[in-house]
Parts: sequence; C-alpha cells; structure tokens
Amino acid sequence: MKKVNQKRVDKLIENINNEDKEISWEEGQPKFKSKTQKKKGKSSRSRGARFELKVRHDLEEKGRIVDKWNNNVDLENNKMIIAKKKFNPYFKAMTLGTGFPDFIAITHVRDEFYSVIGVECKTNGTLSKEEKEKCRWYLKNKIFSQIWIAKQKQVGRKLEIEYIDFKERYIK
Repeated sequence: MKKVNQKRVDKLIENINNEDKEISWEEGQPKFKSKTQKKKGKSSRSRGARFELKVRHDLEEKGRIVDKWNNNVDLENNKMIIAKKKFNPYFKAMTLGTGFPDFIAITHVRDEFYSVIGVECKTNGTLSKEEKEKCRWYLKNKIFSQIWIAKQKQVGRKLEIEYIDFKERYIK
C-alpha cells in the first residue's frame, strides 16, 4: 500500500517539476502553488510596505507625529484589543504592528488640544466591509477625530499620495 502511494506522490512531484508549480505539504496533504503567484504575492507585500513607509514620511514632513498603531477592534465583543503578532516561518521572526489602522498621526492644534487621526494605507483606496465597520467603531467611540485613507495616485510617471477622509467617502 505504501509503495503505491509513494509512486503516486513521485509522479505528482515529477509533473510539478516539469510545470510552473511548487508543492508543499500541509497536514499530510499536498498543496500545489504556482511559482508566478508566489512571486506576485511577494512583490505585492513589498510594494505595500514601501507605500506605507512613503506615507509615514509624508505625514512627518507635514508636521505630524506618526507612530505605528498596535491595536485592533473586536467587533463581536465591541471593544479594542491588542493586535495579534504574526510569525514569519521563513525569516523566523515575529511581525509587530499589524493593527488597524496602520498609523496614528498627532498634531498640536492650540493650547492643550491635539488632533488625533488614524491613517490606513491602501494602494487602491478601497476598504473591505470589516475595515469600514472598524472605522465606524473608532469614530463612534471617539478614539480618533478623523480617519484618513492614504491612496496611491499616479501623476504622470510619479506616484503621489492622496488622503481621503473616511466620513466624507463612506458616511452620508
């Protein structure tokens, strides 16, 4: 019985090596992944990280104090929680700062008043349904005075940052 399964697996692996696919084993089952899809995912993640860094520098240039937001919203329990850390098995490292929104930007208004804004970076500028609910929760509970969505905007060959106010776009 084991020899039959081994032959089947060897044949699958041989076919994969001839094509543009990669095999990985999860819970004893073979999972097939396209090499081109893996490359796309890797480049998309790195492009998103570069865009976040660009947004952070832009906000700092505009005189805001910027920090990574490490909290998230549990919509079921209706409370704010600490964002979960993600483990990257390839680099053997924990990823911190996976909260929503990406940044908190603070600026001094006058006397003892400060403007506290949450900034979410999205290259296409659209939020998912769950992200919209979290934004509404933050605004309703007065955690942030505003929430901005940083969007990539192409002007000629240059990429610029456009900030969209959540209230203006999604709350009528």
